[in-house]
Amino acid sequence: MKRTLMRLCLALAVLLLSRPLLAQDNYEIQVYGSETVAPHQVMVELHSNYTFSGLAGEAGLAPSRHALHETVEITFGLTPWFEIGTYLFTDLQSGYGFGVVGTHVRPRVRAPAAWHWPVGVSLSQEIGYARQPYTADSWTWEIRPIVDQTRGRFYWSLNPSLDVVLSGPGSARGLTFAPNAKIAYDLSHTVTVGVEYYGVLGTLTHFDPRAQQSHAIFPTLDLNFGPEWECNLGVGFGLTPATDPVVGKLILGRRLPW
Repeated sequence: MKRTLMRLCLALAVLLLSRPLLAQDNYEIQVYGSETVAPHQVMVELHSNYTFSGLAGEAGLAPSRHALHETVEITFGLTPWFEIGTYLFTDLQSGYGFGVVGTHVRPRVRAPAAWHWPVGVSLSQEIGYARQPYTADSWTWEIRPIVDQTRGRFYWSLNPSLDVVLSGPGSARGLTFAPNAKIAYDLSHTVTVGVEYYGVLGTLTHFDPRAQQSHAIFPTLDLNFGPEWECNLGVGFGLTPATDPVVGKLILGRRLPW
């Protein structure tokens, strides 16, 4: 069963990579759990996101429709409560060719398991650079609190993220509230079904009109091939005119010693 599901994940990755290409956001679509990578381990992940139906780009920027984004994420576990991750964002699209979009770094701390809190808690901060024509804002900073809990077969996670533009036209907006959330249920030791939510509501002091907000729902599958593997796949549906209507995502990860 695990080998069959592994082949399914790999087949989906090949399918996403073989799509005709045209790009913009959607480089990393993930609701974080509170757990960090264990000390002396490294987590290597490939995020493959394809926008089946997307929006036209703003003036001077690439569109999101039919865009395939590949992101390599490498996370090092340094202590039982601290990890640091790095990202490389790439894009390949018709009319632009292959391009390196930018890089980010992400330190994260968690409440140690020895504290025996009833919920998992961690704090992620992600800062980095991206270039035109993929985005108008070059330097950004994300502050992501994470709270999650497993109760029997059920799991939930909340990521009430705050985004700050450090350099670019969006720097005048202030803190943007971008909440993410996930609920999931273990059908078996191998298969978990879930629903993920991603939103961008506007600034903390003034939410945008609903038509200008971003809201998306992703039905997902998490496939458990063993403690060293991660596989998450889903299809997202935009709920407002400012959201890409249909986006597919696949995350493949592998833990290795270092």
